[in-house]
Amino acid sequence: MAGKTTTGTIRIGIGGWTYEPWRGTFYPDKFPQKRELEYASRQLTSIEINGTFYGSQKPETFAKWHDETPDDFVFSLKAPRFATNRKVLADAGHTIARFLASGVMELKDKLGPINWQLMPTKEFDPADFEAFLKLLPKEVAGRAIRHVVEVRHNSFRTPDFIALMREHGVAVAIAAESAYPQIADATAPFVYARIMGTQETAELGYSDTALDLWAARAQAWACGGAVDGLDRVEPRPADSKARDVFIYVISGYKVRNPAAAMALLRRLG
Repeated sequence: MAGKTTTGTIRIGIGGWTYEPWRGTFYPDKFPQKRELEYASRQLTSIEINGTFYGSQKPETFAKWHDETPDDFVFSLKAPRFATNRKVLADAGHTIARFLASGVMELKDKLGPINWQLMPTKEFDPADFEAFLKLLPKEVAGRAIRHVVEVRHNSFRTPDFIALMREHGVAVAIAAESAYPQIADATAPFVYARIMGTQETAELGYSDTALDLWAARAQAWACGGAVDGLDRVEPRPADSKARDVFIYVISGYKVRNPAAAMALLRRLG
């Protein structure tokens, strides 16, 4: 059910699937909680797993998530905070290796981007950050791995940061409608956006105009077209490079997030 253009594949999802206020709003009344992932993965095309940020999961858990979801479904993972919530990022090698050996690969073809989220207080240190990027493997067990870094400090709004991300083929997580810095520069073969503006007053989380705008942005990213209205560090023309697109409706008025994600998917056909 992934919305497709003639170029990259567009996937739309939410953060996690276990949230009590979704029961009776997103999930049908009295729907078995143990089947919520099964249900959510058939309404959406991707989910960002947040639990991996806080603690490790067992290999059989990743295998179970793989088996409960459709063949064309993709998970993204929040990398463990123990790798990124540290003074020296270059010291994270052991934590990164342990995470990637923890059973993550049991997701097989359903493993999407891994999001390395930095603390809001973490400032850009070019040498340390470059050392961190060198720790992120391009493949594990013969499977290509896509990495995205979510920065939350204004010091990253510099061409030096963008250059490093492009050199290593790592995407910048685009924070939209939030208090965090917005860096919408395309630095990888895919785009990763976390949109956080859903509102209680909108039945679908966003207005029709806002949903149309996000659908248009997704389509533009997928074919390497120009995307307006988002802040970039460098003004660069459209490059016509096909990119896969991952958009997650996160935070905001969370009860509405599944409705917003499904409304975007409908617009994308």
